[in-house]
Amino acid sequence: MPSAATFSADAAVELAVVERSGFVESRHVGSAVLLDPSGTPAAVLGSVDAPVFVRSTLKPLQAIASMRMGAELTGPALGLATASHRAEQRHIDVVTEMLASAGLDASHLRCPAVAPADRTTRNARSAAGQPTSRLHFNCSGKHAAFLMAAVAGGHATDSYLDPTHPVQREVERVVEEFTGAPPLAVGVDGCGAPVHALTLTALATAISHAARRADEHSARLMDGVFAHPWTIEGGGGPNTTVIEDLGIFAKFGAEGVMVMATRTGWSVAVKCLDGSTRPTTLTALRLLEASGEVSADAVQRVIDRLAQHVTGGIDEAGRTVHVGRLREGAALRSRGGEDR
Repeated sequence: MPSAATFSADAAVELAVVERSGFVESRHVGSAVLLDPSGTPAAVLGSVDAPVFVRSTLKPLQAIASMRMGAELTGPALGLATASHRAEQRHIDVVTEMLASAGLDASHLRCPAVAPADRTTRNARSAAGQPTSRLHFNCSGKHAAFLMAAVAGGHATDSYLDPTHPVQREVERVVEEFTGAPPLAVGVDGCGAPVHALTLTALATAISHAARRADEHSARLMDGVFAHPWTIEGGGGPNTTVIEDLGIFAKFGAEGVMVMATRTGWSVAVKCLDGSTRPTTLTALRLLEASGEVSADAVQRVIDRLAQHVTGGIDEAGRTVHVGRLREGAALRSRGGEDR
């Protein structure tokens, strides 16, 4: 048996369902919390006080820690430091510049070498004989910021992912400062960096502080992300779209974690128990809609733009036929009334 674990299926609630031809084909269960700017829960779905590895939703706090340690992040580099990017060429260029500013290059990164997630870049890099690179990894901007901080402080660059490294110690201090409590556990993320286990309530609290520009560094970070939404994910991505269209900070994490926050401090944190990202944007937006900080019409436009269609072949003209949709599950419907 594991020594620690997140909440069980019995403690989860139905966040979303997938319909095909009027038949509920799949159900996504999980937990979510909506906090008002004072940190008071305005909506609680499921278990929000159990530990969750927050994965890449931690990146805003990691970026703030890097800045506090001396990383001189400006312009698009602010967004890349908190990004899970798709390795569009412009992402790769910014990360390369970040490393060069510290006298480093891609060989200093300790994240895996992968092919770009962006198809256009992937094809171009493959044709050029550069199919994989550490620069392509979605966390490479965060790693570049860590390295910039290490160089600025005169610290070792080969061990910057070690939990005892000064940069990672600063991350832990920022996490405790912004959440009000130390992490419940520390593990290893997919990129090799330490990852913290927090409650959804603590995670939403931290993102609220950052979105409200609680200090100089969070203010700079948010200004950078909102000025360059493409940096945090990529063109057409859910996080980028929410930031562009709604002016709401959004950041997903692997294994079904999502955070969003308004500039006034309303925040939401979501965990889909099966690890799917499919219901997380829908869940977070519907909860923020309930806060009154964003209109139902604006939320619906974004949901429609990001719709993940259930398909059923083609029609006579060769067009894809849509036979279903992702829609709110029982827990969300009970919060929002009429199903949409």
